Amino acid sequence: MQITEKSGVSPERKSILNFLFGRPLSSEEDAKEQIGPAAGVPVFGLDALSSAAYGPEAALTILIPLGLLGVAYILPISVTIIVLLSIVYFSYRQTIAAYPSGGGSYIVASANLGARAGLLAGAALMLDYVLNVAVGISAGVGAIVSAVPSLQPHTLGLCLGILVVLTLINLRGVREAGLAFMAPTYIFVACLGGVIVAGLFESIVHGGHPIPAAPIPRPAAPMTAVSLWLLVKAFSSGCTAMTGVEAVSNGVQAFREPRVKNARITLTTVIAILILLLAGIAYLCKVYQVGSTPPGQQGYQSVLSQLTAAVAGRGVFYFVTIVAVLTVLALSANTSFADFPRLCRSIAEDSYLPYLFTIRGRRLVFSFGVYVLAIVAGLLLTVFGGVTDRLIPLFAVGAFTAFTLSQAGMVVHWKRNPGRGARTSMLINGVGGLATGVTTCVVIVAKFTEGAWITVLAIPALILLMSTVHRHYEEIQRETECHSPANLKNIVPPLVVVPLQRWSKLAEKALRFGYVLSRDLVVLHIATEDQQQDPGKDDLMKLWDEYIEKPAVQAGFKPPELVIVKSRYRLVITPIYEYILELAQKHPDRWISVLVPELVERHWYYFFLHNQRATAVKLILYAKGDRRINVVNVPWYLS
Repeated sequence: MQITEKSGVSPERKSILNFLFGRPLSSEEDAKEQIGPAAGVPVFGLDALSSAAYGPEAALTILIPLGLLGVAYILPISVTIIVLLSIVYFSYRQTIAAYPSGGGSYIVASANLGARAGLLAGAALMLDYVLNVAVGISAGVGAIVSAVPSLQPHTLGLCLGILVVLTLINLRGVREAGLAFMAPTYIFVACLGGVIVAGLFESIVHGGHPIPAAPIPRPAAPMTAVSLWLLVKAFSSGCTAMTGVEAVSNGVQAFREPRVKNARITLTTVIAILILLLAGIAYLCKVYQVGSTPPGQQGYQSVLSQLTAAVAGRGVFYFVTIVAVLTVLALSANTSFADFPRLCRSIAEDSYLPYLFTIRGRRLVFSFGVYVLAIVAGLLLTVFGGVTDRLIPLFAVGAFTAFTLSQAGMVVHWKRNPGRGARTSMLINGVGGLATGVTTCVVIVAKFTEGAWITVLAIPALILLMSTVHRHYEEIQRETECHSPANLKNIVPPLVVVPLQRWSKLAEKALRFGYVLSRDLVVLHIATEDQQQDPGKDDLMKLWDEYIEKPAVQAGFKPPELVIVKSRYRLVITPIYEYILELAQKHPDRWISVLVPELVERHWYYFFLHNQRATAVKLILYAKGDRRINVVNVPWYLS
């Protein structure tokens, strides 16, 4: 047995594709594209970190009816979210170690809870990632528009422009995405961290009652009394700060060796920064008495805008911080671009999504997943005109459903794999699963009428779609699988059919190739209306004896059988496939090979100058034919 390995030719020359996506990368360069914790934070942590900009504000918005009293509750609500976040963090540390090949919720749930649970986790995450792109971009653009009102008419254009930029950057590879978003991410963390440190210093200096450096809106008078239901709704809204936490565990394979260590460092860094930001924002909101202003109304100011102004005034630092916040909000969708293709790849490997999702593109990324995510998110942005606030309540449902299934799956994993530390790990994952499960129920109930019902319907619809794809692949597998050695005895040459309308070099090539396959050739000629009325106009008939039959005899071949089909209704395609089907019925013990001569233009814009009958013949034979009918292209490349 001889095995030949060829590397192929890499198109190194400069082109528009190389400019947009970078030069193609070989499979051997995969290790160079892997990243460390420094790049891992912007690649897999942007979604989680950016949630510090809208998570606390989402909770404070629910508390607006309580007036100044509502500001007092943001700290205990944030502490509860931080405790939950910490539990989830320790749970995912266990997941990364147990599944170093990538421990996303889909893989963990499928391996330990069964295929149905895995599909539920996968569908929830897919929906969450798509929503994250649409909402993240629109939130960032919305903040930009609020700062520069003259951009309001261009909201959708800005959203789609950012989507295109994110798509192009992620098609260039994980490493380049990390490098591109590293500066905005760390500037955001530094600016917001600076606000928190300066605010804490002012609070300590003034005995817990700092004086705002710039005027800020004061919460309105209370309009309702405190109720448990109101606090539950505020908590469920604030839980949007936890979206994106799973991203690192799903993308372990993107890290360089030691993968588990680097993934854990990245997860720890992201969670630590997020906890500090959430705690600092909540504390400063309380001491500076910063509440949320009604979104979409005149005088609206984001919570971070108010805090930054209260701590540092409205100078240069204020504008640098706001620009950093807006940039990270707009780019937070990058986490979905890093994880959605990987999730789809895992699901497709189990035959629940098209196999196209498993193919890596020119830059070693799963390009088809990137395209699908960009297209679906673009449709959402277009339908909602770039304003997707109504989709925000759907966020936490998918994320917490995936959290819960992942932790429940890990409990089963440790039960099946007992050993040192397994009991402790099982306890950590069990507590995490219970906490996120309760939170999922709370979020669904609290946000059901605000849009969570869409998720409740969309997730089963996705599961149904994936199950249908899986059944289709199973049917193909059953129909095509073979459990016997190749049967190479008694092979009979096929009956070759060559549809020809006129004599040409292309027709000659088709005949020559036909005789390579078999000595039994049928030339099928469709007589058009003009040819029926005046046979002298039929070029093929005039030249048949001298150009075809006589040369065949001289070469020692059996002359082709000429079959003329008169088309009463001037049709060409239909008589061809009808004759071929009849021929297949007459010869049930033979293969039928149909040679389709076809002109091939060098430039696409010449496509419209030809009638494309060859393409139509092939398509209809694919649709109407059977397993014994083979279609063979005979191209003639025009110079």
